Amino acid sequence: MGNDHIIKSYDDELNQLETALVQMGGLVEEQLTRALNALARRDSSLAEEVKASDARVDAANHDIDNRVVRLLALRQPMAIDLRFIVGAMRMSTELERMGDYSANLAKRTIALNQCDYVEAVQVVLRMGKLVTRMIKEVLDAYTDRDAEHARKAWMLDTEVDDIYSSLFRDILNSMSVEPNNISSLTHLLFMAKNIERIGDHATNIAETVSFMVTGTPLLEARPKSDTSSSAVVQPPASLSPSE
Repeated sequence: MGNDHIIKSYDDELNQLETALVQMGGLVEEQLTRALNALARRDSSLAEEVKASDARVDAANHDIDNRVVRLLALRQPMAIDLRFIVGAMRMSTELERMGDYSANLAKRTIALNQCDYVEAVQVVLRMGKLVTRMIKEVLDAYTDRDAEHARKAWMLDTEVDDIYSSLFRDILNSMSVEPNNISSLTHLLFMAKNIERIGDHATNIAETVSFMVTGTPLLEARPKSDTSSSAVVQPPASLSPSE
């Protein structure tokens, strides 16, 4: 982790923890990318592979937990070492949840492939690419020990929420006028929510990285603009009061 300690084995363990965390982040980034590719290609076989790959993410999380417990118990870290060790455990938990949501995305893709294609898929894919970028940015911020980079990644969540809120309203309104597509649209609604939640976890990681580096929490208001809870569904034209 860039520190020089009297006991070399301690430095080795810290570096191994960092390597394990970066590798886990790479697994999750790849998992989401492959899930989005499966959605774009309507590829159920690839989606099945994504579901199966979640076991690797879970195993990585378990490995990091064990490393953290060992370091806390045997090394009694202080100051910046303690922040990075505890932060690594928090990050691995966030990454594990992101992996779960990516697996859910793949599971929904398999079901969606049994339904008719709907154009809203393209918006979900655009949202997914933005969240994939968030994951890369927060992992780069961690590797570079760059709090400002983490803050910029943190701010991307506002854009994700904007896309999700707009898509949420559009899908609900489409359901009211396209009853034949309700199954497809329902799957997409859940998929969009999965991606939005991955973005939230990436935001949490950005906050953790910033604290790791600076020792102080981000003081800005958390970037959150999801308005789906207040969305209003427009009635179909055939039910308009003017008729």
